[in-house]
Amino acid sequence: MLHAVGIVLVLVVLGTAVATFAGRWGIPAPSLLVLAGIAVALVPGAPTVHVAPDVIALVVLPPLLYASAEEISARDLRRVWAPVLVLALGLVLATAAVVASLALALTALSGAMAFVLGAVLASTDPVAVTALGRRLPLPGRIQVLVQSESLFNDATSLVLFKVAVVAAAAGSVGVFGAVGKFFVLAGGGIAIGAALAGAVALLRSFIDDPVLETVIALVTPYTAYLLAESVDVSGVTAVVVAGIVSGSVAHRITDAHTRLHLHSVYAVVVFGLESVVFALIGLQLPTLVRDLGPGDAWWPLQAAVLAAALIGVRMAWVWPTTALARPTRSYPTWPLTRVVTWAGTRGVMPLAAALSIPLLADDGTPLPGRPLVLVLTTAVVAATLTVQGLSLAGVVKTSGLAVAPEHAAAKEEAARAAMDQAVVEYLDDLAATGKVNELAVVRLRGRYAERLDPDTDAALLEDLAMLRRDVLSVQAAELRRLFAEEQIGDGLRRRLQAELDRREAGLDA
Repeated sequence: MLHAVGIVLVLVVLGTAVATFAGRWGIPAPSLLVLAGIAVALVPGAPTVHVAPDVIALVVLPPLLYASAEEISARDLRRVWAPVLVLALGLVLATAAVVASLALALTALSGAMAFVLGAVLASTDPVAVTALGRRLPLPGRIQVLVQSESLFNDATSLVLFKVAVVAAAAGSVGVFGAVGKFFVLAGGGIAIGAALAGAVALLRSFIDDPVLETVIALVTPYTAYLLAESVDVSGVTAVVVAGIVSGSVAHRITDAHTRLHLHSVYAVVVFGLESVVFALIGLQLPTLVRDLGPGDAWWPLQAAVLAAALIGVRMAWVWPTTALARPTRSYPTWPLTRVVTWAGTRGVMPLAAALSIPLLADDGTPLPGRPLVLVLTTAVVAATLTVQGLSLAGVVKTSGLAVAPEHAAAKEEAARAAMDQAVVEYLDDLAATGKVNELAVVRLRGRYAERLDPDTDAALLEDLAMLRRDVLSVQAAELRRLFAEEQIGDGLRRRLQAELDRREAGLDA
């Protein structure tokens, strides 16, 4: 126990150091963490790391998936549902088939275990994509497309994975049973996630304690996952749906103090978990390689072929999808295809699925091919996180799709101007009615963000404090109007709302 705790602490410290340098060098932290993990594992005397099959799936995935889903705008998701559906279903099935065929031809894996490997590597990873995408100046609709596809294709890949594991362990599988299982897993997960998010939103609307609301927010993803898995439906889908619903209503049911507190706590939790899991991917690879048999010496070449195949299949599927789908066909086809293809990194989800492969078959014998599946999965994940992750920013910049800094700045400035204009109009109306001290209105207009002299009249201070709160409410209402009328995107809305929250918290202080 102490050994495991020590390794986790070391990984968090390693993640902190890596994130510091990654920020200075402009390199995605997940990619650098994987490389750092491999470097540490190769040091003589480094401890051997073995992760229990359920640890990542149960402890790490729910909060990371939930945090990623909360960043998705429900409004923007409705716009891109068609290409998301095509990629989350068709691309996953096509990728699994191609990878399974290649694995059967290149490795000694049985047909069932090759299918397991295809299902494991079929989905992109929402945690990795979100972590990489936070720094990319992509248009909002493309960003939502990439993140949403990564979140929702997990339902398909996990159904395939469960069917493949049953086939590998028992030697049989039914096609009609698999199709029915898919609808049960996906539909049940959606229902549980939406119902839980609604119940949690109702509960939080009656609570005004930031600490208590933070605890509820931290428990929600685990509750969604465990509830869904307990009734044999998709826990991942339940967490994703709960996150999207909660993220869409959070700004209406919480106050500034709670939002600031939640953001701070969740940022620490997500950073710690991401540091551990991405470093663990690199740290485990040398350990898994040592467990391979003598007949699996060609695994580096096999992993390289599989990684190249993943990119090729993804590009072949993304090209017609984005060219024909209404939400994306207005963008240049080839640049958009390059960006969406290159954003399809693998990460935590494939690793968690591979680690959950049972050790023994139904007859009690060791499951053949499991070590090779783990090595190939970890190698492909490490390769995509490093190669694609390190070069994704360059692909975005050369695609012509990147949002110009001056354009983003102008849009933000226009939003701020609209909010300030709403305040001026509100103060003019207030001054005309004579309901408050006229001097308070004048001073607030002239010195909105400045502190007043301590000797100022107490009544004037009270009126100023009241006006400042009213002004913040007016600006928040204007911000909601700008978002509702689609004049600004969800990212800018969240950033400006955070500024208003900090100002409101400062008034209370």
